[in-house]
Amino acid sequence: MDRADLFQLGTGLETGAHAEDSRSLSAANDMSRDIFDETRDDHFIRRDGAVFAGTHLIIEVENGHGLDDESRIQQAFRDCVDECGATLLHIHTHKFSPQGVSGVAVLAESHISVHTWPEIGYGAFDVFMCGDAQPWRAVDVLKRAFGTDTVHVKELRRGEGLVTETAAA
Repeated sequence: MDRADLFQLGTGLETGAHAEDSRSLSAANDMSRDIFDETRDDHFIRRDGAVFAGTHLIIEVENGHGLDDESRIQQAFRDCVDECGATLLHIHTHKFSPQGVSGVAVLAESHISVHTWPEIGYGAFDVFMCGDAQPWRAVDVLKRAFGTDTVHVKELRRGEGLVTETAAA
């Protein structure tokens, strides 16, 4: 897809998102070789000998209360951002009829998103953060926000294995 195709899709290029497309693959590969440089200011996480883009938590809230309340969900997003040490850029939610809410909090460190089924007390949250943010702190915030101790979490290290010790040499 080229720039003309993006204009036809209505995607504005004025945001600077197109700058990535102009980089060559070799330039991107050269840049990733420096990822193990401890002085690099890139927000990648370096833990236990691994380098990865960020921690992505899949959080399932069960037996939750207030999962149909947009204001409560927006406040839970704000509380997660504060507790995790993240930077909120924007929140957008949508209330469905007869019930359910979908939403996203866009963060400098990535995002928090949700889709709820309040009729069964279920909320499917994603908390994805890079850098120094601490996404695991969101778990207790969501428990409190929706009045439940029944929360299941799966952790994914996004981008793990893309950059290896040998690539850094």
